[in-house]
Amino acid sequence: MTNSATVFSGVICPSITITDDDGNIDYDLWGRHLDHLIEAGVDGVLVFGSIGEFYAFPLEVKKQAVDFVAKHVAGRIKVFAGVGDTNLDKVIDFAKAAEKSGVDALVVVSPYYFGPTPGAAKAYFGAVAGATDLPVILYNFPPRTGSDLTPELVAELASEYPTIVGIKDTVDTISHTRKVIRAVSGIKPDFAVFSGFDEYYLVNRVSGGAGVICGLTNVEPETFAKLNKAYVSGDYATAIEAAERISHLMAIYDCADLFIAAIKGAVKAKGLPISTLIREPAVQLTEDQYAKIQALL
Repeated sequence: MTNSATVFSGVICPSITITDDDGNIDYDLWGRHLDHLIEAGVDGVLVFGSIGEFYAFPLEVKKQAVDFVAKHVAGRIKVFAGVGDTNLDKVIDFAKAAEKSGVDALVVVSPYYFGPTPGAAKAYFGAVAGATDLPVILYNFPPRTGSDLTPELVAELASEYPTIVGIKDTVDTISHTRKVIRAVSGIKPDFAVFSGFDEYYLVNRVSGGAGVICGLTNVEPETFAKLNKAYVSGDYATAIEAAERISHLMAIYDCADLFIAAIKGAVKAKGLPISTLIREPAVQLTEDQYAKIQALL
């Protein structure tokens, strides 16, 4: 499997959803954040991934937000829309709205609570793929969904559905991701396998993967863009330097009750005057936690 063949690759930022202190989306500050990501050199943005609190916003609000991001980005980088839900009708409704907004791909997380059997997962993802012309990227996050998209299942989905073109594999062991890469490489060589953990960029690429979709890209997109550019160009000394910085930044995730609050705190500490509010139910970021994040940065 060659990286050059992938339709999508590099560094994708699962954007935080920026709100005011009442939980209403702040489109002005979000637009500034998106512009920063683009100027820093990331390859794409994911709206309503886990860090974007996809589970916490009403569907109509999410549709409006995806439309805003697609129009604001205006083709400067790729835009992915996270359309996951436990209700298939809502997923398809959201997928069709995102397609009208002009996004580049959909990201679809496994339905959670009742973790689907392989047969149910195939029916679910197949229904989404059949309802849209957009490329579909699977999202595997077993600790949150209660089920795993195994390498064998991913290969079957890639084989049966032409529009299923990639996966975000948020599994904290690179061996799982490597097995997914190997399982699909002979079936669909341009299938893009992204790691969901920031510090796995290099080993993902070495294994034949496409890169990362990870949260710290909100905080230091420049570092990730430098890493990606250096790796692709063969400047491995620079790539290792950037990877060391990312390894240091990983401690940010442990600074709050929920990682989303930590990432929002880090974006604020970097200079964008955002609210660190995360939507309820949640434990909000404390002043002490914010101070720890500032020290790490």
